[in-house]
Amino acid sequence: MITAENATKRFDNITAVDHVCAEVRDGSVYGLIGSNGAGKSTFLRMLAGILRPDEGAVRIDDADIFENIALKERFFFISDEQFFFSNCTPEEMKNYYKRFYPHFNEDRYRKLMQGFGLDEKRKIRTFSKGMKKQVSVICGICAGTDYLFCDETFDGLDPVVRQTVKSLFAEDVESRGLTPVIASHNLRELEDICDHVGLLHRGGILFSRDLDEMKLGMFKMQCIFTEPLPADAWQDMDLLHLEQRGSLYTLTARGSREELLAKVNAMHPSFCELLPLTLEEIFINETEVAGYDLKKLLF
Repeated sequence: MITAENATKRFDNITAVDHVCAEVRDGSVYGLIGSNGAGKSTFLRMLAGILRPDEGAVRIDDADIFENIALKERFFFISDEQFFFSNCTPEEMKNYYKRFYPHFNEDRYRKLMQGFGLDEKRKIRTFSKGMKKQVSVICGICAGTDYLFCDETFDGLDPVVRQTVKSLFAEDVESRGLTPVIASHNLRELEDICDHVGLLHRGGILFSRDLDEMKLGMFKMQCIFTEPLPADAWQDMDLLHLEQRGSLYTLTARGSREELLAKVNAMHPSFCELLPLTLEEIFINETEVAGYDLKKLLF
């Protein structure tokens, strides 16, 4: 299990990560989201032992990560900015990683390289940005580590490849308990794979919650009323958001499904339906309640 206790990192007079406390359970898929400059990449680099916290601690199974060679065999870091040795090929990078990751699966590596249509003997410097990221993902998956740290991993990948990578992550989570930590500013990319999400803003973490728990007790509804409603019509409901366009009302509220439907139906709408909440909408509602305008922070 990964734990961060008041983890703080400063660069001169800039506090990139500010007393972050978080817990990543083994076997989960943890999404780390936030605006550009929120501290996601810096936090991942502390998880990967590249940066030492100025304050606090970042640990795996209660052991500090920085300069811990034994621990570094247990995770693979896929950086947003791809780095490979000069003039090297994917095959040479594979041989390099095999020296440090004792469980590297060479057969799977070759199968995935072929499946992605990548030439392992071609110079990586001639690859496109998306192809370079595919090489990093393949090496990361085949390293056989317990943890996979991904910084904007889906950025630059086409839709088919993005979905394939998500399926590979899900397969390893199910088959061998892989724990991916995926940092992204794009909530939609994480919605169908993550089961736990944490929101970073200005170096601090606003909250970290289980995605299924967040969806319980919060519903979005669309209703049509033939007559305008009085201003106090919704006073008995715990509204998070209300928007009116003519006779159409769109609202997000807390409460049970049955309770909310009963209250709305008592107003005799001509039409009413429940809509699924997206991860983006959940975070917007949660953070606006906490005093943050997430629409300005994330998009």
